[in-house]
Amino acid sequence: MVEVVPLHFGVTFKRVFKQPEVFRAFANDVLDININIDSVDTEYQYPEPSGFVKTEYDLFAEDKEQRIIVEIQHVKEEDFFGRFLYYHLIGLVEQVRSYAEYNFAKTVYTIVVLTSVPRDNSINFGYAVSDMNPIDEAGRLVDVYPHKLVFLNPRLANEKTPPKVREWLELIADSLDGEVDETSYQRPLFQQIIQEIEQDTITSEELSRIKDEAAWEKAKERFAREGREEGREEGREEGREEGREEGREEGREEERKLMVLSLLKQGVDLEIVMNVTGFTSEEIKKIKSSDRSS
Repeated sequence: MVEVVPLHFGVTFKRVFKQPEVFRAFANDVLDININIDSVDTEYQYPEPSGFVKTEYDLFAEDKEQRIIVEIQHVKEEDFFGRFLYYHLIGLVEQVRSYAEYNFAKTVYTIVVLTSVPRDNSINFGYAVSDMNPIDEAGRLVDVYPHKLVFLNPRLANEKTPPKVREWLELIADSLDGEVDETSYQRPLFQQIIQEIEQDTITSEELSRIKDEAAWEKAKERFAREGREEGREEGREEGREEGREEGREEGREEERKLMVLSLLKQGVDLEIVMNVTGFTSEEIKKIKSSDRSS
């Protein structure tokens, strides 16, 4: 057994999958395509903004005909499916630069990797694909759009998961407890990945970012749990939909404030706190001041 840093951390996942050789093999196996790339970008943003919400991709690569987006997430949030549909659609919309022609020069593939099993049972599969092709009145698929949005859950890989995909999901899932049985993987590329995530290869800078990420994930899990419990209690007391909605809004705002305080107490960098909570530096100062005075 080899001690590793789990691949549910964005830091380690991106460290491995930003390597063109690994990214190519992963995309080719999951999407059943061939992509020819020389580089992979992390935290990628388009040169010009599209839509009303800034889009930043964990991993981004493209060749002359195909654009591949990969997102890694550990805790499933309420807007999970909507957010990644938005990311996928922006990958399409961003390409339309002329009012004279609606043309997508590149096929867009978005792969989302979720490394936890949601309690609401909204993810009960290892591999699911959404395409945009219409179905006619006779039930026939009209094959006009090649674009695909793929959801993966390594923990739920099963005998029905395509073999090439299952191989990757089993490796990712194997890493999630911090240990990997390296003898289970004969593929040289997988041995290379295991070496990349061994604990003693992680730099001090990467370790610091992993700690920040771990604190953020724990905070999200705790606040989501407390928010659900608070929402249920408010629902019983209010007994009206309007009251429940107002309570949920107030609860979400309070959760965000508590999250700010929790992350700051754990030493998380202010820039990271701003990014994950949406508060400005001035708003965070007011939250800290209010906490001291209470």
